[in-house]
Amino acid sequence: MDNQQKRNLTFLTIGLIFMLSGIEYAVILPTIWRYLQIMEAPPYFLGLGLSAFSLSGLLTGPLFGLWSDRSKTTKTIILFSNLFEMVGNFMYFLGYSKWLLLGSRLVAGVGAGAGSSIFSFLTRSTRPDERAGIFAAIMACRQAGLLVGPAFNLFLRLCDFKLGPFVVNKYTSPGIFMCLLWVLLQFVVLAMYWDVPPLSSEGDAVVLEIQREENDEEEVPLMGSDDEPVHTYRAVNSDQSDASASSDMQPVRGPLSAPNAFKNFSASREFLREEVVVLLTAQFITLFNQTALETMVTPLTQRHFSFGELGNSLMYGLCGVEVILGFFFVRWLSRRVEDRAVLGLGLIICCTACIWCLVFLCDPRGGYEWELTAFIIGVFLQLLGLPFVAVSQVSLFSKVTAEKTQGFSQGVRRSVGGLATILGPLWAGGLTNNLYVMLGMMLALLIMITVMTVLSYDRLTEPKAVQSAQSCDSGGAADRQTDWNSAEGTV
Repeated sequence: MDNQQKRNLTFLTIGLIFMLSGIEYAVILPTIWRYLQIMEAPPYFLGLGLSAFSLSGLLTGPLFGLWSDRSKTTKTIILFSNLFEMVGNFMYFLGYSKWLLLGSRLVAGVGAGAGSSIFSFLTRSTRPDERAGIFAAIMACRQAGLLVGPAFNLFLRLCDFKLGPFVVNKYTSPGIFMCLLWVLLQFVVLAMYWDVPPLSSEGDAVVLEIQREENDEEEVPLMGSDDEPVHTYRAVNSDQSDASASSDMQPVRGPLSAPNAFKNFSASREFLREEVVVLLTAQFITLFNQTALETMVTPLTQRHFSFGELGNSLMYGLCGVEVILGFFFVRWLSRRVEDRAVLGLGLIICCTACIWCLVFLCDPRGGYEWELTAFIIGVFLQLLGLPFVAVSQVSLFSKVTAEKTQGFSQGVRRSVGGLATILGPLWAGGLTNNLYVMLGMMLALLIMITVMTVLSYDRLTEPKAVQSAQSCDSGGAADRQTDWNSAEGTV
C-alpha cells in the first residue's frame, strides 16, 4: 500500500472520529437533564455536566498537542485518548450518583483533547492550497454525526432490560452505546490509521538522496538529542566557507529531530502576533455566539411557536443539513478564493444575521406566519455564515503559525474555543428573556472582529517565504525525476 492510499484511509478514519464526537453529543444531550433529575441533582448540575466536557478538553488539548509536536506521531495519541472516551461513557452508563455522571463527562472530555494532535497532523500532511477543503470535510463529518445522532435515540429510548447487575434504560443506554462505538473505533484506528510522512518531507527525501550520491565527500554528522549520529547532506558551492555550509544544514525528519521543535519557541512571539490574535479572537467569538444561540433557540421556539420535541428535532435536523451543505460549499469555494476572503464573507453574513435577529426577533410583530418566517430566515443566515468563518480561520491559523509546533498551537486554539463554549451558554442562559442585551453583545463582538479582520487583512495570509518555497517545490516537481536520472548517470 503506497503512501497516498494510507493517507486517504487515515483521513477517512479521522472523519469517523469527528463523526463519533458528533453522535456522542447528539445522543447524550437529550437525556442528560432527565438522567440528572432521577439522581436528584440540582438544576445547575446540567450546566456543570455540559461544561465539564469542554473544560477537560480545554486543559488537555495543549498537552496532547505538545506530545504530538515532540513525537511527530498521532496514532498512539488517538488510541490513548480514546481510552478516556470509553471509560467516561462507561461511567455514564453506570450512573450510581450525580457526581459519577459529572465525573463521566469530565473523563470523556479528556479524549476530545486529542483534536489538537489531529489538526496538527492534517497541517503537516496537506498542502496549503488543499488544507481548507480537508478541514471543511472533517468539520462536516462532525455535523453529520450531530444529524444522525437523534436517529440512534429512536431505538435507545426503547431499551429496558438488565445486563448482569446493570440496568439498561433510555437514560443509561447512551453511555454503553457510545462506549461500544469507541471500542470499535479503536480497531479501526489500529487497522486504517498511519502516521504518513509530511508531503514536503517526501519530496525532500528524494532531493537529499540525490545530493548524498553527488556529494559523498560533504557528509556532515549531526548529533541527535540522544547522542546517536544522524547524517544529513546538502550540496554547497566550493567557495562557500565551512561555517556557511554548517548554517545551511537542515536536520532530516525523524524522531531524533523532534525534541528540538521547541528549542527556540516563544509563546509570546508566536501567539501575540497581530494575525494570530485576530484568528484566536475569531475562534472565540464564533463559538461564543454559536453556543449562545443554541442555548437561546429552544426557549424561544417554545415561547413563540409552541414547539415540542418533534418540532425541535425537525428544526435541528434541517439545521444540520444546511451546515453540512455549507461546509461542502466552502470546500469548493476555498479552492478558488483566498482563506481571508472567505473569512471576511463569513463575518459579513454573521453580522447581517445578528442585525436581522435584533430587528425582527427581539420584539416580534405581525402574525404567527410572519414571526415564524422571520425566525427561519434569522436561523438560516446564522448557520450560513458559520462554515465560512469556522473553516477559514482554522486553515489560516495553521498557515500563520509554525509547523514544527503546530500541535501545541492547535491545542491553544481549541482551548480558546473550549472557553467560548463554556461562557456562551452561561451568557445566554440568563438572558433568554432579554434578547436585546444578548444579541446586542453578540453583534458588538462580531463588529469588533470584522474591524480587526479588515485592519489586519494584509497579514492574514501565509508567510511569503513559505509561499516562495512551495512555488519552487511545485515548479520543480517535474524536474525531480530528471535530476534523479542525471544523478544516476553521474554515479
